[in-house]
Amino acid sequence: MATLPDTPDNQDTAPEAPEQEDNPNKLDYELFHFLIRIMRTIFIGLFWMLINVFLGLYLGFAEPEASTPGRMIFFYSWFVLSLGGYIYLVWRMWRKKMSAP
Repeated sequence: MATLPDTPDNQDTAPEAPEQEDNPNKLDYELFHFLIRIMRTIFIGLFWMLINVFLGLYLGFAEPEASTPGRMIFFYSWFVLSLGGYIYLVWRMWRKKMSAP
């Protein structure tokens, strides 16, 4: 008796699972985290600017006419240190590369 050649129709294997349909409305997980990083960067930057505008202009720490040298030294050293912290935070947040599409 002749045997049938091994073709995909004649192989004794378990049936394959049906392919899952891609939902076109589903947002990619990696894209979602990318958008979250953008929103965090903008929010933290605006919050940092709001604090510095409040201290410098509203309370008068940055104005030479309305402030003492000690308050100006405090404000500008706070400004430089917090700017360095913000840049470091943003660098840490964005240093991981996304995979290519």
